[in-house]
Amino acid sequence: MPLIKDSQIVEDVWTSLDDGAPLAPGVWPIVSLERWQAERETLMEAGVPIGLRLRSDQSPRAIAEELEHFGVIALAFPKFTDGRPYSSARLLRERYGFTGELRAVGHVLRDQALFLLRCGFDAFEVAPDTSPDAWRAALAKIKVRYQSAADHRSTAGRLSRKAVRPAQARTPALSLEPEPCAASWAY
Repeated sequence: MPLIKDSQIVEDVWTSLDDGAPLAPGVWPIVSLERWQAERETLMEAGVPIGLRLRSDQSPRAIAEELEHFGVIALAFPKFTDGRPYSSARLLRERYGFTGELRAVGHVLRDQALFLLRCGFDAFEVAPDTSPDAWRAALAKIKVRYQSAADHRSTAGRLSRKAVRPAQARTPALSLEPEPCAASWAY
């Protein structure tokens, strides 16, 4: 399946492994939570980066203390109406501080691309019958955001303040402090 990361079509260096599939030398595996829990030591001894796949009914809390072991976490959307991976993405980024690749897999629609970005996803496995260029166009469609989110992109407010600062440097500073008055007031 085509992989889109940072709005570019990239080669996928990760291989999604079924629970029964053998771990081949040099392969960067994405394994299920169940396989990770059962074969943690073996996977870590393989000497390759490890990826994890979470189903929508699996909480990121189960791996919150182990995030440093994963280069990628793939959150699976079983159907486009199941929004739990959005919440999992926000938790992984904002509460647990995961900084690796956060990948949306499964039934993901390009209409949801910007929402996925805002929740912290930075990579998308798109269906083979879907145009990767249409995904890239969808990701580039909206440039201005009004609220801060897990993607840490600048909001409209921050952008406008940055644009105003250079102009303010050319004008005299305004003070909000009252000017001293010769009259004294008794209270």
